[in-house]
Amino acid sequence: MATSRPPAIIDNGTGYTKMGYAGNYQPNFIVPTVISTIDEKKATSAGKSTRVADLDFYIGDEAMKKRSGYNIDYPIKHGTIRSWDNMEKFWQRCIFQYMRFDPEEHYVMLTEPPLNSPENREYTAEVMFETFSVPGLYIAVQAVLALCAAKLSSKNAEDASVTGTVIDSGDGVTHIIPVVEGYVIGSCIKHIPLAGRDVTNFILQFLRDRGEDIPSEDQLTVARIIKEKYCYVCKDLIDEFKAYDADQLAGTQEKFKTYKHKHKKTGKVYPVDVGYERFLGPEIFFTPEMFSEQFATPLAEVCDSTILKCPIDTIRSLYKFITLSGGSTMFKLCSTLAT
Repeated sequence: MATSRPPAIIDNGTGYTKMGYAGNYQPNFIVPTVISTIDEKKATSAGKSTRVADLDFYIGDEAMKKRSGYNIDYPIKHGTIRSWDNMEKFWQRCIFQYMRFDPEEHYVMLTEPPLNSPENREYTAEVMFETFSVPGLYIAVQAVLALCAAKLSSKNAEDASVTGTVIDSGDGVTHIIPVVEGYVIGSCIKHIPLAGRDVTNFILQFLRDRGEDIPSEDQLTVARIIKEKYCYVCKDLIDEFKAYDADQLAGTQEKFKTYKHKHKKTGKVYPVDVGYERFLGPEIFFTPEMFSEQFATPLAEVCDSTILKCPIDTIRSLYKFITLSGGSTMFKLCSTLAT
């Protein structure tokens, strides 16, 4: 019976998919939300059969390696599913290859971004019930789940109600979501067209402008690793610049780092200098005009205006509990004295 087995949870994000079972402390698997499908035109021109094209595909890290003769696709863009055929294949591999459970014997919980259209939600349910024959399905808003987790871990018993503001920043988009008693105030949600992928591209531009000798096929990977390993949020931008300049003059190299990357084809290890982009990368959330001409409102101001748009009797509660969610909110906070 499905009720005697733990529900399966699949959290599909723009950049990564997290999956596991209810009751676990952390996901069992975290894989990139990417799929590589066979290129039928290349297969036909090469005289190969395309009868098994529907079965010949890879997801996650395997998909990133399968580029020759395959089409790389990111089925989720800005939190919304764009390619339903590839998304169905992605779910298939998540269920049968990674988690390895019978979908007819487990309830399934999926996540969705705020303001997801009813059509997308209905089609998701249609795929789960008709293709995978799941006995039960629940689709939860990611922000509400993040707020519930934050409330459950709170030490204050008075914070038991699921009310607060969630700043959800992933790889594709950043949302500010007010939640009152477990319900999202949809009319007050705001989003920022800046997220983790923009930070990666900003760091990559720094590396290119500085003339770092990085092979073209490794550039995005190196920029992403530098973002995840070395970047942090500084308290004062001017003081941080002064600290780096002083460190450079003194030659102590406490602020400046060197990352060594191994070329995936040749195996050769080459160094990459890491400097000002350590704190300037995440700074695009607070000083967005240095990255985008179309959007110049800092994250703090957007959060403030979002809460002020909510009903007046909820404003105090929304200001009282603001929680962060998503991979792009995991940057450390460092002062100019820290390295």
